[in-house]
Amino acid sequence: MQLILRVLLVAQLVWLTACGPQAVNSPYPTQHAKENVLYTAFTQRSPKYLDPASSYSSDETPFTYSIYEPVYGYEYLKRPYQLTTRTATEVVQPYYLDKDGRRLPDDASGELIAQSVYEITLKPGVLFQPHPAFAQDSTNNYHYYPIQEQELKGKYSLMDFEKMGTRELTAHDYVYGLRRLASPRVVSPIYAFFADHIVGMKAYGEQLRQIDSTKDKKQWLDLREFGFEGVEAVDDYTLRIRVLGKYPQFSYWLAMTFTAPIPWEADRFYHQPMMAEHDLSLNTWPVGTGPYMLTESIRNRRHVLTRNPHFRGEPYPCEGEPGDKEAGLLADCGKLTPFIDSVVFQLEKESVPLLGKFLQGYYDIPQVERGDYGVAMTVAAEDSPAKAALYKERGLDLRTLAESQLFYFGFNWLDPVVGAGDTPEQAEKNRYLRQAISIAFDWEQFVTIFQNDQGQVAHGPLPPGVRGYRALPEGYNPYVYELHEGNVQRRSLEQAQALLAKAGYPDGRDHQTGAPLILYFDSAGGMGSSAMLDWMRRQLQQLGVQLEIRATDYNRFQEKMQRGVAQMFMWGWVADYPDAENFLFLLYGPHARANGDGENASNYQNPHYDALFEKMRYLDEGPEKDALIAEMMAIVQKDAPWMFGYIPNSGGVYQQWVSNAKPTQMVRNTLQYLRLDTQLRAQKQALWNQPVWWPLWVLIGVIGVIALLAWRAVRAREQQTIRGES
Repeated sequence: MQLILRVLLVAQLVWLTACGPQAVNSPYPTQHAKENVLYTAFTQRSPKYLDPASSYSSDETPFTYSIYEPVYGYEYLKRPYQLTTRTATEVVQPYYLDKDGRRLPDDASGELIAQSVYEITLKPGVLFQPHPAFAQDSTNNYHYYPIQEQELKGKYSLMDFEKMGTRELTAHDYVYGLRRLASPRVVSPIYAFFADHIVGMKAYGEQLRQIDSTKDKKQWLDLREFGFEGVEAVDDYTLRIRVLGKYPQFSYWLAMTFTAPIPWEADRFYHQPMMAEHDLSLNTWPVGTGPYMLTESIRNRRHVLTRNPHFRGEPYPCEGEPGDKEAGLLADCGKLTPFIDSVVFQLEKESVPLLGKFLQGYYDIPQVERGDYGVAMTVAAEDSPAKAALYKERGLDLRTLAESQLFYFGFNWLDPVVGAGDTPEQAEKNRYLRQAISIAFDWEQFVTIFQNDQGQVAHGPLPPGVRGYRALPEGYNPYVYELHEGNVQRRSLEQAQALLAKAGYPDGRDHQTGAPLILYFDSAGGMGSSAMLDWMRRQLQQLGVQLEIRATDYNRFQEKMQRGVAQMFMWGWVADYPDAENFLFLLYGPHARANGDGENASNYQNPHYDALFEKMRYLDEGPEKDALIAEMMAIVQKDAPWMFGYIPNSGGVYQQWVSNAKPTQMVRNTLQYLRLDTQLRAQKQALWNQPVWWPLWVLIGVIGVIALLAWRAVRAREQQTIRGES
């Protein structure tokens, strides 16, 4: 009898579950689907550095750029990318001073400019997020400074503090943030760069190191007491930064969170005793003026950004590039952002369950900062009709585009065979060799095979999205391609063989000794054989040239690059900012990597190119700069220090209820522009996750039959016992 009751109880519970509103496979309560919350994932680890002075990893940017506000940002929809304001009232042009401090005209020659002075006016009324560092009592004393040990008991997040406060953003907060870059107590990967460009910053860093060496490390280093000429607050709403010489690209650095404001109260609050033991720091609990604030952080599990109640609201853009209006990206023109109340980041250790939950509708975007999901799913849809049908049925928004990055095949300029050469005659022969190899390497085939057609072949060192990039046919490389009736075609293998002969290697053999030409490719993969390396060998075999792979581990590879002994290699670069200088400096002679720390990995040297680069970097945007860039492009196309390789696609994939999404690698504060149709999400989740109950009903029926048979057997034994006793 008890068994039958248990079966009936199980059946009742199943019935209630089946009739209830919650899908049995939902990772969160079903009613959450109707809340204005965006769900996404992270796969590796929790963000390590949320302190803007230290943060330089892409997995940290969805947090840092949503919480902090540099003075500038980028227009969300426009391409090429354009600077716009965040906390500044306008994007300013600097004024110039000569070596005696006299003001120069705006069109002064770059060589005459000793300092570029940026005076940036801030918007009034910008408030910091609620934070315990600002909490004050009725007598204006800070509630949590100094903090008592018992007050920290049980407090491991900002939300554990009862008292919160805020205050207005001022220019002093930007000054304090920039001073922190030089602090010996802060690990900043960008300090050396800023010290080379901001007046007095290098000496300031040395001063702070000396001061810190005399202080107890438990004692807070108050940077308000120590300043330098290069960064100052003229008043509460005016920030002045002095840059050495003329460097127009400095404006782009003011759009990066390295230059975000830091309130001194937060720096002091986190430096108190016991804070580190409670994992309370700017790296774990940042404080900013942006649209969102971090309200939940469970390391390697879950993080939540919530709308900053003090955020003033920024209007959604009304202009973009052609096609944006037709794509519905301008529908929210002028409406105040952010549109979403919260963003939940859940840990997913494996990509398969992550994508499974995305296809079930439980994630709105797989990963906010990753551009490879859109590419991978686009390729999958092209390869599999079943997946294409599924993605279409789910209404997924799949978009890919070439972005501001480049992978190139480098020739070492110091190498006697493929490099510059010791004499003008040898230099010319080596150039013919590089041009021949560049023709033989079919990068169109490479993109098809190894990038699944998700990319484009590069014809120079500039990718799309960067001013100076020219699309085909205008920007084609005439030394590797030909133009036929408006179509760009790779030069023939016969032309490559003719160049090889002019280089002194007819049919791939030295014309004097008859020895085969053997070239060396240094690989950091640690393996000497792979499909890609085999493909490279076949490209040179077409010319009769042998390619040997010298595979090493990454540290050994880096050492060889540093010494300048790798003959040929593959390298890549992702734009820090959308200016041609950020790519053209990779071929600037004084930045050679060999025996130095420069990013010119090929160690390329061309005095004419270097002179043009030095002139170009002084120029503001305009026709003169465009002409110089075109001339520099022509030089490196002829010299061929690189095979320019390919520009990989980046992309995004979004659920149909996510509006205003546009893939980008440059704009980092994208979360505030997204909008959710939560009613549609709830409907689709219910539709796509309907439970299949019949197997369970069959199981219950079987259990019921077994129970009935067992009951009948028990009853039969009882009857038999009664008859026996009687």
